[in-house]
Amino acid sequence: MKVVILAGGYGTRISEETHSRPKPMIPIGERPILWHIMKTYSHYGFNEFVICLGYKGHMVKEYFANYIRDESDLTLDYRSGDSQYHSQGAEPWQITLVNTGKDSMTGGRVKRIQRYIGNEPFMLTYGDGLCDVNFQELLKFHKAHGKLATVTAVQPAGRFGALGLGAGDRVNDFHEKLKGDGKWVNGGFMVLQPEVFDYIEGDHTIFEQEPLISLASGGELHAFRHDGFWYAMDTLRDKNHLQALWDSGQAPWKLW
Repeated sequence: MKVVILAGGYGTRISEETHSRPKPMIPIGERPILWHIMKTYSHYGFNEFVICLGYKGHMVKEYFANYIRDESDLTLDYRSGDSQYHSQGAEPWQITLVNTGKDSMTGGRVKRIQRYIGNEPFMLTYGDGLCDVNFQELLKFHKAHGKLATVTAVQPAGRFGALGLGAGDRVNDFHEKLKGDGKWVNGGFMVLQPEVFDYIEGDHTIFEQEPLISLASGGELHAFRHDGFWYAMDTLRDKNHLQALWDSGQAPWKLW
């Protein structure tokens, strides 16, 4: 199953970092936060990624284009023009990097990668959030309820869109940007059936609005409740918090 990662936004709330690089390339430790997200998926056996690029997307391409070279010992023979990699330490990833438009909204970016997904279910998340979600359990939950979409529901402190959950963890409604009051909110880390593409009109579509609201009102959206670690990097303070967790040697998302 492919994992789609939204990595094309401007990241204006953390402009101290994003003036020179895209938000998913902001490092936690010595690695971009995007790498940390991919490592968590890979821990659970998901190694095929489609990355939606936009703002400064060339930097993401350069990072992964050079990844094997940078992770391996390398012999360069200038006489023959050959090169040889030794002790390759790269992960078993297949990565498709897609230019989804500099100004496309989240739904528009998802729509643009449809041809790389085909008629198969897929996972979707954002390029700025870390968690310790068990993705195999998430997928099992999605298959069990048989509907078109699953979001991971978390309970952070404020500033995120609230989910109205009903019986059987069905999402009855979806409200954007309510203040923190202990409600479950959309933490991303979604599983979607290919029919979800039909809910997206074009580049202007914000996935968290019309598509998710329509899915919820039609009874096609369920929530996988996650009580563990989840944290989104929206501001420099968030970045510093994640860095402190990494430096402590006890980062909750480091499952590998």
